[in-house]
Amino acid sequence: MKKIVLLLFCSAFLGQAALAQNIAASASDSVYEHIGGRRLTLGGYGEAVYSRNFYSDNVYRYSSPASYKNEPSHGRFDIPHAVFYISYDFGKGWTLSSEIEFEHTGTGSATEKEFDEGGEWELENEKGGEVELEQLWIQKTFASWLSIRAGHIVVPVGLTNAHHEPLNYFTVYRPEGEYTILPCTWHDTGISLWGRVKDWRYELQLLAGLDGFMFDREGWIHNGAGSPYEFKIANKYGLAARVDNYSVKGLRIGMSGYFGRSMHNSYPHDLEGDGKKYDNVKGNVAIGSIDFTYDDHNWIIRGNADYGYLSDASTISYIKRNLAANNSPYKKNPVGRNAVAVGAEGGYDIFSIFNSKCLDGQKFFVFARYEYYNSYIPAKDQQRYPYTGKIRVAGGINYHPIRQIAIKAEFSERFFHKTYNNEPSINIGIAYEGFFR
Repeated sequence: MKKIVLLLFCSAFLGQAALAQNIAASASDSVYEHIGGRRLTLGGYGEAVYSRNFYSDNVYRYSSPASYKNEPSHGRFDIPHAVFYISYDFGKGWTLSSEIEFEHTGTGSATEKEFDEGGEWELENEKGGEVELEQLWIQKTFASWLSIRAGHIVVPVGLTNAHHEPLNYFTVYRPEGEYTILPCTWHDTGISLWGRVKDWRYELQLLAGLDGFMFDREGWIHNGAGSPYEFKIANKYGLAARVDNYSVKGLRIGMSGYFGRSMHNSYPHDLEGDGKKYDNVKGNVAIGSIDFTYDDHNWIIRGNADYGYLSDASTISYIKRNLAANNSPYKKNPVGRNAVAVGAEGGYDIFSIFNSKCLDGQKFFVFARYEYYNSYIPAKDQQRYPYTGKIRVAGGINYHPIRQIAIKAEFSERFFHKTYNNEPSINIGIAYEGFFR
């Protein structure tokens, strides 16, 4: 058992850009392909962060905003992600890759339904959402235009999921809009067909479906890909697709989407007492996304727009609220019919102005970011919660003493409907990506 744990601890992905050029144009695939004849590839990425938030952290700050307007600031240390990766090339086109992720230093639990205790829900400290096997798959490559990957895989819907390593965004934390409304990093079990033809890269995936009972107001479908159990329920399935184009030097433009049914994908027979009352409730999830990255002339500019739709949102919200077991793991608050996230950021390397050998490849980006997102856009018959719609503006720096390390600092502020208090903060962090040799 110790050897297995040690092997998993050696996991991670993404590496230096020079190495990535030898294996794939897409950053999300850069670490996963065999490099330079080496059979074993190790790598990793991670971040350490300090935040000072100049607003109340009270859970009632949105329901009673006037009561928490002048609350003192609060600080936090955090390890958002520590990811370790291992890949092995067996030869003849067969590759194995795995990745384990520790979020916020890593703790774990699982919810079980105890059948010998009258169906009572019980929390077991043995498995869970913050120490995760994010990827574990075997791939067969037939040609540059065709590979088949099967196992636990990343779902590349949206800019952040497709390029979620910390040197692929300027902000200290992952871009807030996509991180809020989508699973992030979105990973699930299924099969993937992908490849590259000239300036086009494509990927098609068949996946285990999302669980509509895990959707909620604060994060739309964010929690829907996970499972609180020791297994992943897959009564329903989903389809994901992504296409990227690299025709213009320095520019990548991508489109991605997802469609799947989320209702009746919860714990088996949890609604059996209702007969066939909800048989026609489908909970179809449809997501469309477009994104781009421009990296040339000492500028890096990125942008994304995501829009999501959930059918039967009102009915699903009603069912969740009235499930009999009060200690069940399902989300009790309502889920909206739609969600949206739009964002853009741009940074310029001011070290490029100076022609100095002393800089030796160092970079210093000054950046700004704007995003709007709303995790709860209700149907006509649903209650409204205006605080879920937010604008976030951030500005700061990224200093790269070497290519694989970034020191980040930013000031940001969330802007709400006038009823609520805005939320300014300062974040400072250090991040790395690279291969271990």
